Amino acid sequence: MQRRVRRVTAVFSAAVASILLSLSLAAVPARAATHNPVIFVHGIRSSASSWDDWIADFEADGYTASELDAWSYDWSQSNVTTAQQLATEVRSVLARTGASKVDLVVHSMGALSARYYLKNLGGTSYVDDFVSTAGVNHGTTVASWCKWLYTSCSEMYTGSSFLTALNSGDETPGSVAYASYWSNCDDLLTPDTSAILSGATNVEVGCISHTDMNNDYGVYQQVRTFVG
Repeated sequence: MQRRVRRVTAVFSAAVASILLSLSLAAVPARAATHNPVIFVHGIRSSASSWDDWIADFEADGYTASELDAWSYDWSQSNVTTAQQLATEVRSVLARTGASKVDLVVHSMGALSARYYLKNLGGTSYVDDFVSTAGVNHGTTVASWCKWLYTSCSEMYTGSSFLTALNSGDETPGSVAYASYWSNCDDLLTPDTSAILSGATNVEVGCISHTDMNNDYGVYQQVRTFVG
């Protein structure tokens, strides 16, 4: 009889423990969503290493290395070719991370290939936030020094056919959230207001040099908040 009582007691205790465990698990909030992976696109005469400071800042703010993708490309080639390579990079990052969308953070000429991808290659379906820092969105006359040497440079010269087509119609297509951060003393972007995008959140960050725009911590903080 005592053995039967002990057995019934054990079964009852196990059932109670199971119920309490279920209630406990139900009370635990759902796991927070992971960050969108960030793909960084550098500009002319640059490389992935130009993002080292910001990658360290993102990691300090909780991003993992797998969520941060700085890649290098041949900056002398057409921005159309780079946009096609960016499309491949986005697919690779999404497949690797399991994310549904990425954020694009670009500097200088990197804005052109990224925007071409968004406008012409279906990128708006795979990008959540687009951030341009010192982006040559409407060209620069400074490109006159290299437009005879490199296809990419000729495309970013003010009034080029590439820019005319890129900026025709909607400059910020799709449901992507767009932001453009620009300096009022950018000697390499003339005029510096060339960075402004119609339909974007446009932020003048003060007097920061063109080459410092994508490693300045104050600008980083604003970018980090935007991609949130």
